[in-house]
Amino acid sequence: MKRFLILQLRPEADASDAEFASILDKTGLPVERTHRIRLDCEDLPEGLQVTDYAGVIVGGGPGCVSDDPATKSEMDARIESAIMGLMPQITANDHPFMGCCYGLGILAAHLGGAVSKKQYGEPVGPSTCQLTADAADDPMTAGLLPEFEAFVGHKEAVQELPEGCVHLVSSAPCPYQMIRWGKNVYATQFHPEADARDFEQRINIYKNHGYFPPEDAQSLIDMCHAADVTQPGEILRRFAQRYE
Repeated sequence: MKRFLILQLRPEADASDAEFASILDKTGLPVERTHRIRLDCEDLPEGLQVTDYAGVIVGGGPGCVSDDPATKSEMDARIESAIMGLMPQITANDHPFMGCCYGLGILAAHLGGAVSKKQYGEPVGPSTCQLTADAADDPMTAGLLPEFEAFVGHKEAVQELPEGCVHLVSSAPCPYQMIRWGKNVYATQFHPEADARDFEQRINIYKNHGYFPPEDAQSLIDMCHAADVTQPGEILRRFAQRYE
């Protein structure tokens, strides 16, 4: 059986390890069914072919696709270049792909869509999402609750639906919470892998990264633990099950 390629972007080892554990938990994949690459400290293998994998999952991270290239750190630029370099293979083969948060910006930018900080950014915490009419017929979203909570936290967002994409999930603050391109290429603005414990850790790690005032950290943690977040993880489980 083919493995799933898990690409991670977080330079903080504890956050990266926790995210990987959450991906395994939500997908139900054993570690031996995955090939984990931390792009903050590893290069992609030369000549990597996405079709050698059952699917590709891209985690979140502090970088932004829309940042001025002149101001991006060397690491952020290298990570973005590595993932963008795989996207032509992904879309040419309509290969199973799940981009989480940062992965939505990558997919939209690759497709020529507008990604920026102009509007639709969301503070760290739970966001109330709604299924669109098209979600009823999609295997990742069919039968989910029509409205559910998901964990978010992003400075940039997709400003309009890229051509050829299907809109699956929206929210009042951020209309493009989940999209699909082709039949197998997905991306979410929310974090389908995250639970309240994950977000507590990330809040503590990223409280000085400009997502929120540092003094608000504890109230955000309390808000996350009070939220009922279950449906996003089901999306990730379905992705792994469908393409295993």
